[in-house]
Amino acid sequence: METKIETAELKLTAKDFVTDQDIRWCPGCGDYSILKQVQSVMPELGIPRENIVFISGIGCSSRFPYYMETFGMHSIHGRATAIASGLKATRPELSVWIVTGDGDSLSIGGNHLIHLLRRNFNVNILLFNNEIYGLTKGQYSPTSPQGKITKSTPVGSIDHPFNPLALCLGADATFVARSMDRDPVHLREMLRKADQHKGTSLLEIYQNCNVFNDGAFEIFTEKGSKKQETLFLEQGKPLLFGQNNEKGIQLDGLKPIVVEAASANNLWIHDVHDLSKAALLTRFFEGAETENHLPRPFGIFYETDRPCYEEVLQEQIEIAVNAKGKGNLDALLSGNNVWTIS
Repeated sequence: METKIETAELKLTAKDFVTDQDIRWCPGCGDYSILKQVQSVMPELGIPRENIVFISGIGCSSRFPYYMETFGMHSIHGRATAIASGLKATRPELSVWIVTGDGDSLSIGGNHLIHLLRRNFNVNILLFNNEIYGLTKGQYSPTSPQGKITKSTPVGSIDHPFNPLALCLGADATFVARSMDRDPVHLREMLRKADQHKGTSLLEIYQNCNVFNDGAFEIFTEKGSKKQETLFLEQGKPLLFGQNNEKGIQLDGLKPIVVEAASANNLWIHDVHDLSKAALLTRFFEGAETENHLPRPFGIFYETDRPCYEEVLQEQIEIAVNAKGKGNLDALLSGNNVWTIS
């Protein structure tokens, strides 16, 4: 007798993405908040856990795959992007997330990062930026500001720091955004947008390292300064900031200037598809110590459509198979020339 089994759609919750592994981050680390927001958003994406993969390099953030109840790989320093590219090329149906830090992605992995961005695989990159090497106990990183005193720069760093989003936009990234660990609502929204983008999404996340670089982004997160120092980007809306959004950004030619919003009649309207203006926004990067500095933007800077690498690759393979047949790997490796060594 045939038994009919009724199956119901499996509804996942954030708890379904929590593993039984002990979390080994320092108490108070910003990574906890990022992990929680990712676990909270995952059920909303409607993707079976077996089709989700988190791949990390080396660094504090790179323990992330252990804490996600999905497939994952804790790979090698700076090469998570390369491994993710190979996986996506062969398993394009998977949802692939790359977790990396500012040292992992912008120093040893800098070359792999820019090439992934230009190729535009359909993957998501979460770039945890804490402006320090935390795992190795506090050396300066590619995003540490000039003058930063660390164990490896006892009289202050003389390196000019990377501007991560300007770098990624220069590499022709198709989705560039920024959020922070201490704004969970905004971070969850950026995670959803990153997932919805077809192509490589690059989300920089300001992450507080409370042991080796505590307070690096405090000016953007504390109640007393946040509204004066941050600019939250919304598609189709004017660039406003200040305690009561009393200030706005206006362009004087190509130069952004701060104006009183109430008296301005030509405020900058944000358009995520405008590459030129996105480039200007990435340069809102001066430190708070700089006189007349502009507020730091958060949100989606830029988004555009471009064919994904794995799709073009598959098309090329199909054309070759149609023209020449399926091929024989053993025959290809053997080749046509054979020598006998006596």
